[in-house]
Amino acid sequence: MTKKAAVTHIRRHQKYENLIAATTKLAAVPTAVAHPCDENSIRAAVDAAQFGMLAPILVGPKKRIFALAHRLELDIGKFEIVDAPDSRTAAAKAVELVRSGKAELVMKGSLHSDEILEAVTNKETGLRTGRRISHVFVMDVPNHPQTLFITDAAVNIAPNLMAKRDIVQNAIDLFVALGLGVPKVAILSAVETVTPAIPSTIEAAALCKMADRGQIRGGELDGPLAFDNAISPEAARIKGIDSRVAGEAQILVVPDLEAGNMLAKNLTFLSGADAAGIVLGAKVPIILTSRADNLRTRMASCAVATLIAHRRRAIEPIRA
Repeated sequence: MTKKAAVTHIRRHQKYENLIAATTKLAAVPTAVAHPCDENSIRAAVDAAQFGMLAPILVGPKKRIFALAHRLELDIGKFEIVDAPDSRTAAAKAVELVRSGKAELVMKGSLHSDEILEAVTNKETGLRTGRRISHVFVMDVPNHPQTLFITDAAVNIAPNLMAKRDIVQNAIDLFVALGLGVPKVAILSAVETVTPAIPSTIEAAALCKMADRGQIRGGELDGPLAFDNAISPEAARIKGIDSRVAGEAQILVVPDLEAGNMLAKNLTFLSGADAAGIVLGAKVPIILTSRADNLRTRMASCAVATLIAHRRRAIEPIRA
């Protein structure tokens, strides 16, 4: 399957197609796929390899992986397979492949997200950095001109102010790494004025001041902003909000995981949006795919990770 042929049979979502097309001339990135033991996860690895984005290293019970591939008539003969008896061991071995320099990305297979994140965040054997780990949905919303980045809707349940600082910075760094320029970042709440009764409005104001003082870099921040006046120029105009972010936000920072998860799922199920997922803040990106993801969304997640990996190679070349 060539990249051109693979993209053309997917229902057109131009924003995601642009991401996928941006990887066309890039080399495949070695990727440790943790426990690819169901149809969706092993197909995601095979599809990403066929697109030329990833060079998968399959980590899991070898006999089970071969049997699954045979049943699904998938060719995995060119892939390296690292035997691991169970999902937790597979997660640990996937992380070790990164630590040893054999892989530059980690991809979640058919295991719980907390299992892969537990291996990634292990203080002694994981991939921790000084940055808080956070999740970003890169959303292709039909009839909306901007690609929307929503964070954090999957990892940090009720982040405090300093965790939110890292969440914002991770999303900005992702936006820049994808070559999209300087992002406009909306710190969301229920209202657009600072109100002591709503703590998220106070944190939004603090984050904006932190950006003014250089504690957050690379983006334009404004907040608190309600969802409507963050993405709708008309709503911002009606409410008289004078801001270069209001109405044109590209990154939406939610107050907590519950709000973010509901927002992302509302866009997915009511607006027909696709939601590619990536975890940032570790030494390498972690590709998080869902069992409900279609081919386009899985490939967009892989494309995002591939572009980040190549950006990192350009900044700090991989040592032989």
